[in-house]
Amino acid sequence: MKKKLIIFDFDGTIADTLPHIINLYNTFGFAYGFRKITKSELECLRGKTISELMREFNASLLRLPFLIGKVQSELYSHMDKVRLFPNMKKVIVSLKKSDVTLGVVSSNSKENIEKFFKKHKIATFDFIHSEKNIFGKDKVLMNIMRKYPIPKGEIVYIGDEVRDIEACRKIGIDCISVTWGFNKKELLKKENPTLIVDTPEELLSLLTN
Repeated sequence: MKKKLIIFDFDGTIADTLPHIINLYNTFGFAYGFRKITKSELECLRGKTISELMREFNASLLRLPFLIGKVQSELYSHMDKVRLFPNMKKVIVSLKKSDVTLGVVSSNSKENIEKFFKKHKIATFDFIHSEKNIFGKDKVLMNIMRKYPIPKGEIVYIGDEVRDIEACRKIGIDCISVTWGFNKKELLKKENPTLIVDTPEELLSLLTN
């Protein structure tokens, strides 16, 4: 499944930011009208889409962007502690050696992503795009496709959530879902991504053969 343009999600795909995001959400969420997430319910929440979570938490679409902005700004000081998923650096470096264009499209901030990559000595990405609207990845991906005139069949997005699959489906590109991130494998399967991988090694093998 060799591709010319490979685009990665960041949170839950390259970086294990979830524990830090949950802690910050619980610290600041109440001020924006959101209830806390308990440790006991976290695994259950991984089996739900963003839309389902917003309904369950009675989340306000007006307040959510402000909470996301607050969490991301506070997350910056935690980026040195965020774990790189095992073997993901090897995946990224190996793919770059195969002469492809590599990018990141994430709802996390560019500042957080760049700090993380500097910490882990990853300097292989051709672009990093941050999209504040958690449902706006399809628009960002479309803009990238205009900048890089590569056939849709030669492009793939790699992410860990249902909304990644939905964004790719809207614009007609392949989506590889990884199971080590936020959404559970069972939920990802229901949304029919192009492929599902369980390990970074499997991802690398898939993209280089």
